[in-house]
Amino acid sequence: MKNTLSWVITLLILTPALLASSHKDNTSGTSIDSLDQSQLNWYNLDPHTNDVPGAAVDKAYRDLLKSKKASKEVVVAVIDGGVDIKHEDLKNNVWINRAEIPGNNIDDDNNGYIDDIYGWNFLGNANGENVLFENLEFVRIIRKLTSQFEGIASIEQVPDQQKDDYRLFERCKIKLAEEIESYKTEQQEVEKFVQNIKALENALKEYTGSEKLNAEMIRKIETTDPAIEEAKFFMSLLYDRGYSDTYLDEMQEYTSDYLDKHLNLDFKARHIVDDNVNDIDDIKYGNNDVIGPDAFHGSFVAGIIAAQRNNKIGINGIANDVKIMTLRAVPKGDEYDKDIALAIRYAVDNGAHIINMSFGKEFSPQKQWVDEAMQYAAANDVLIIKAAGNDSNNIDEVIQYPTDILSNGDKLPNVITVGALASQFDLDMVGNFSNFGRKNVDLFAPGVDLISLYPEDKYDSGSGTSFASPVVAGVAALVWSYFPELSSNEVKEVILKSANNNYRGMKVYNPESGFERKKVKFKKLSDTGGFVNAYNAIQLATKFSEKN
Repeated sequence: MKNTLSWVITLLILTPALLASSHKDNTSGTSIDSLDQSQLNWYNLDPHTNDVPGAAVDKAYRDLLKSKKASKEVVVAVIDGGVDIKHEDLKNNVWINRAEIPGNNIDDDNNGYIDDIYGWNFLGNANGENVLFENLEFVRIIRKLTSQFEGIASIEQVPDQQKDDYRLFERCKIKLAEEIESYKTEQQEVEKFVQNIKALENALKEYTGSEKLNAEMIRKIETTDPAIEEAKFFMSLLYDRGYSDTYLDEMQEYTSDYLDKHLNLDFKARHIVDDNVNDIDDIKYGNNDVIGPDAFHGSFVAGIIAAQRNNKIGINGIANDVKIMTLRAVPKGDEYDKDIALAIRYAVDNGAHIINMSFGKEFSPQKQWVDEAMQYAAANDVLIIKAAGNDSNNIDEVIQYPTDILSNGDKLPNVITVGALASQFDLDMVGNFSNFGRKNVDLFAPGVDLISLYPEDKYDSGSGTSFASPVVAGVAALVWSYFPELSSNEVKEVILKSANNNYRGMKVYNPESGFERKKVKFKKLSDTGGFVNAYNAIQLATKFSEKN
């Protein structure tokens, strides 16, 4: 039993990001009533009144906006893996391209995309086929450079103009070997974990005489048998951390997907798209299927921003007067820089005011394309909100792409980078998976144990900086809808200057300290030392507006 506890703690308590990462279609999602109601809409709550580090959205509506009417409908582009635009709690807040006639197979608005009614899917083809899985970027780099450097024993054999590519090639090979070893080890650990949990479940099933277990049944077990008591304790702990009947299968699939697809040099999916990935001017690809084969992540993100408020269905999104533009460009695996650059440009050209980017990777071989697209957004008054990442890294030291730092060292003025918070004011307030950085993370927002949308009118709970980012995007949309005269840079300034700074001196666990659980002052984890607050933001925006 002690060995079982080791697996439980290691794989569930200390690595909660795995829970958020291992969702599979048709294996998760449930009714809103089946989820932990203490998690419902907590990101909207007020720190002072509700004793959670929420964004004070409800308080802003109640105390500051009750008698006011929004002046602007804000369009938020969600660049992600797809969004269920038909979801019961989102369908009324979906952007529609009114310049395009649905289903006529003509590019009516001459923007280069045929029948782009709700946005565009950069991961598909004209036949309706879509990419779901992709390699990680460093795997693609190895595959691209292998023919160039195969058989080269040392950098001395490489021409000077190719030395940087060779160093990158060698770095990626080392990374791949390390990752394969790591995931093979994790796969073995998962198999042992599954065996241990099945043994616990079988013991409880035999004791209760039931073929199916649930959290409530387990907690009601009364026994003097030490083995059953330990099994009850461990399984209750698992259920408290989000365990479900499908979780064991999801864990096994998660590690298998990494080895078979993300890290597999022989796995290739881009042929489905059939574009030239090295030509940014080759834009004639993709399709209008913005839902795609797996819309969990994007739907979750979109729901936090724009799920219809106070409709007695599901959750309350943050912004009322908002429309979601869907741009599918993020597969399971690493996104292509080209797809992201074109998605940003599409968003800008088609009227988005805010772009949410809840993705990231370690390598960016065509960074200049993304830089130029983000600069294009800045030049057109479009605000970008992006997730800090889920690797427990200090991104002042370990770069997370896309980044708001250009190749020449300049910092883009229109980008906000967001870390993730849990729902309690204690040492665990910062998500232990969250990236951080005194310079390169602007602020934090709720991102642990949030409830949002799951495809096909379902709901789910999830954690990640991916879900903290849309909290800030939603607050920015809320501010802009009432103060349309503000520029994107002014909206950013309002968000950052109004961050809740009352907890700057509070000690929290440093995410990068792992098992050591070292403490650090919250203010040292971001530039503002605070977290997003809609109430403060509306108050500050009012002052900004009066000056204009």
